[in-house]
Amino acid sequence: MALISTSPSSLSSSSSSSAAIPHRSFITFKSNNNKVRMNKTMIRGSSSSDSSGALSNGSSVLFRAAKHTVDTYITSGMVVGLGSGQASAMAIEYMGRQLRAGALKDVIGIPTSVASANEAAVAGIPLDQYRDTSQIDFAFDDADIIEEGTLVAVIGRQQPKGDESIIQEKSVLNAADKLVFMVSENQYKGVLDGSVPVLVQPVNWMETAEEIDDLFIGDAEIWRRASIGLAGPLGGDFPLVTKEGHHVLDIIFTSPIPSLAKVAESLDKIDGVVDHGVVSKFPCAVVIASESGLSTVDNLSANTAEGLQS
Repeated sequence: MALISTSPSSLSSSSSSSAAIPHRSFITFKSNNNKVRMNKTMIRGSSSSDSSGALSNGSSVLFRAAKHTVDTYITSGMVVGLGSGQASAMAIEYMGRQLRAGALKDVIGIPTSVASANEAAVAGIPLDQYRDTSQIDFAFDDADIIEEGTLVAVIGRQQPKGDESIIQEKSVLNAADKLVFMVSENQYKGVLDGSVPVLVQPVNWMETAEEIDDLFIGDAEIWRRASIGLAGPLGGDFPLVTKEGHHVLDIIFTSPIPSLAKVAESLDKIDGVVDHGVVSKFPCAVVIASESGLSTVDNLSANTAEGLQS
């Protein structure tokens, strides 16, 4: 089991696999990128003059994506799922300005996290709590990475606080009639690397980690996330505990990830796994921000797609 390592692997980039570890090919997880017909639109534009204050280049690019998302997809009277992350925070702030200006009316926000709830409160957006019966017209969110061709996403790589919840975030996203992710161009990839977070029951978590390791032997390391700093593969004396009482295992891939949908499907079959950071949603669109402008990609031809809602 790859729970012991001399140095921590990055949670956001791939690293070389140790030659001492037997290699089981993970390439048997075939990519289904060619199964989805994508509609792609390029939106050219310069930096928005609507952004308040000085923004760095990266922030300015993401603000254009946030503004475009609000202006294009949100209309008065909607119930909107409010995502978590830098672009989502900008979208929430811009939504609040539009409400105060009267351009939007009677919009209710359902936050995906404590952070987005706080941001919405500051922006003056009326809020409601998520319930199993919630009817959500639209949701937006950040993503750590988006799989090109399928629009399957990974969320939760950067989640240092126990009061945030992958479960709550995914519940809001999956309940929405339509979902839009806002990402920078380097987060929309055909060749995937990095990590996938997995929520597990704290009892017998080591056995669950071993089962996960058996799935990806030679292609990933399994680390339990610590609540304070870097504490080694076992998570130290103070592992992160989510607000639902789960531990977080990070599957840190040392080889490319050919199919996120297959990763999710395999994880869902393991006893002890509660949830994970893979999100597959139809219909879904991605607003991709770059210095040259914005592009949008969607999977509205959902009947042609092979995938699962995870």
